[in-house]
Amino acid sequence: MSSRNLILILATSGFASTFSGRAVEPMVGVIARDLSSTPQTIALLSAAFALPYAFIQPVLGPVGDALGKERVMKVALLILFLALACSIFAPNAATLFTLRIIAGAAAGGAIPLSIALIGDRVDMAGRQVALSRYLVAVIVGQLAGSSFAGLLSELIGWRGVFTLSATMVALSLAATIIGFRGALPGGRFDLSSALRRYREILSNPRALTLFSLVFVEGIAIFGIFPYVAPLLEERGGGGPAKAGFAIGGFAVGGLIYSALVTWMLRRLGIGKILAGGGLFAGAALIILGLGGDWKLDAAALLLMGLGFYMLHNTFQAQVTEVAPGARASAVALHAFSFFSGQALGVILMGFGLHSVGLTGATTMAALIVMGVGLVASYVLTRPASQRAR
Repeated sequence: MSSRNLILILATSGFASTFSGRAVEPMVGVIARDLSSTPQTIALLSAAFALPYAFIQPVLGPVGDALGKERVMKVALLILFLALACSIFAPNAATLFTLRIIAGAAAGGAIPLSIALIGDRVDMAGRQVALSRYLVAVIVGQLAGSSFAGLLSELIGWRGVFTLSATMVALSLAATIIGFRGALPGGRFDLSSALRRYREILSNPRALTLFSLVFVEGIAIFGIFPYVAPLLEERGGGGPAKAGFAIGGFAVGGLIYSALVTWMLRRLGIGKILAGGGLFAGAALIILGLGGDWKLDAAALLLMGLGFYMLHNTFQAQVTEVAPGARASAVALHAFSFFSGQALGVILMGFGLHSVGLTGATTMAALIVMGVGLVASYVLTRPASQRAR
């Protein structure tokens, strides 16, 4: 299979799973009112999705390496479809939380395994560009979930948005089944082999560095997202549609990165990309802390999206090479670290908003992500001989 066809097939599940993950954020206020809950409680649906997404990774990684990544993706997409279909009829917040936990765990079998498959089939020289092309689908799904879900919720309700999400996942499942119908069958899962692969990965200092960086990145950047819609409403900045457009700026920033990545790699190099990514994301968080209208938030989130993908896409390309013989396991640990940080970031941002206010909380997050960019720029560009000392 050509890399182009591979990316097209994987893009369907990348788009659908990301849409389903991001669609809730601009609808927090709408869901809270309909289910007689509070926006602060419903905002935690993001953590309910992200935590199981993270914690399923240590399982899915070795299972994908053993049984075949394509086979595991098909099962995961089927479960994701069922969870989203049931969410349409959720009678209360508790049921919706349960279904989001199942959906998060199932969605964990889409993007990380796709990244591992690209690592298997595209050589390192072209891998970061190939990953950026695949990320276009993920980013567009993010843009659609963040922006259009808020707009659609005003037209068809949040249950209608879940219906649309379930339909998208059903189509991506069909594309995956048809596209990988000729995939070779995998072997058998062996726990001792899986644990041995994990020990080897975790003994690699470069792998540990990447996992740590992406964990802190997730905390600093993604904590603010579920609070954008409620904060806009509090200051009269608009409803779910405007919140969705503001959050959608993040995905636009990602698309700008995808268009520029080849130029960046050629002219800037990895070190400057990482340092610049941390600087852009940090500046965006500071702007968000000013508490402006939705248009200022959208501009800030666009800048944040550009900075985030400058960091994250580089981390993804690097992690696919730390364990070529157990690529799904390495990518799974990377995703585990990232989504654990993302879920923790939502909780920490909520605490920060309550204790030090918007400006204080976003400033602290900005300083952290700027530090991530500078540390990554220094550590990941050192020659191997220096890293070993």
